[in-house]
Amino acid sequence: MTEESGGQRPRRWFPSEPTRPLAVSGGLKARSTRGAIGQTWWSGRFIAVLEAIIVGGRLERGRNYARRGQVLSMDVAAGMVSALVQGSRVQPYRVRIGLDAFGAPQWDAAERALAASAWYSAKLLAGEMPEDIDEVFAELGLALFPASASELSMYCSCPDWEVPCKHIAAVFYLLAEAFDDDPFSILAWRGRSREDLLAGLHAARGGVAASPGEPVGVPLADCLGSFFAMPVPLPVTTPPAAASTSILDQLPELHLAVRGLPLTELLRPAYECLAEPPAPPPPPGTPPS
Repeated sequence: MTEESGGQRPRRWFPSEPTRPLAVSGGLKARSTRGAIGQTWWSGRFIAVLEAIIVGGRLERGRNYARRGQVLSMDVAAGMVSALVQGSRVQPYRVRIGLDAFGAPQWDAAERALAASAWYSAKLLAGEMPEDIDEVFAELGLALFPASASELSMYCSCPDWEVPCKHIAAVFYLLAEAFDDDPFSILAWRGRSREDLLAGLHAARGGVAASPGEPVGVPLADCLGSFFAMPVPLPVTTPPAAASTSILDQLPELHLAVRGLPLTELLRPAYECLAEPPAPPPPPGTPPS
């Protein structure tokens, strides 16, 4: 069966099938048990596309499939989301949702634009998705999110003649929650993995980025013996010499007097004694004075 892009399949007759799907153990299950699925602006943007193109009760049935755990597996790769969905037949249905990935020149331009802003770079390098990142892509003539069904290619091996079917809808909803968990999945779908994007940002900002998967630095197990050692000797400095009574000269004016003498003058002899080196001990056998 050939893939269709957003529209309807040619009408074909298939034997009627039961409406209740087979129970699944260990499937991917949506966290949301009621109401909307997707909590962030980027997942909401994606769900809005689905809800604008799906018809009839397939939307509600797709939510139920997602919440029941009928999606067995889902993989996000550059340009393609692949999934297996358990329906009412023994053989799971194959679902594919395609979106054009950006090419290398487009991603290079996007990384340069993101690296030019300290705000975007700091957020991305900290593992956070800036809320207005799609505006950066829009300025380059790129759309980070699909705006209509015409930008998506959708396919399901089920006998339903209309696209998107409830199985595709279920994958849409779980994909939205996956975007909540890891918004970098959106960029991966457009052709840039998290590791490659961060390496590109480092390079665009003039840093030296390690290749994806390449270890950085010496493994901790190999340097435990010297981990707490001082890497370089500390410079030895001698503080400037100062009179022991200088602290008294820095005090604010005190209107205190003892027997007619200012308090600072009474303390000065004691401070002068503190500066004198201690007397050496007497030689052994010297009688006490």
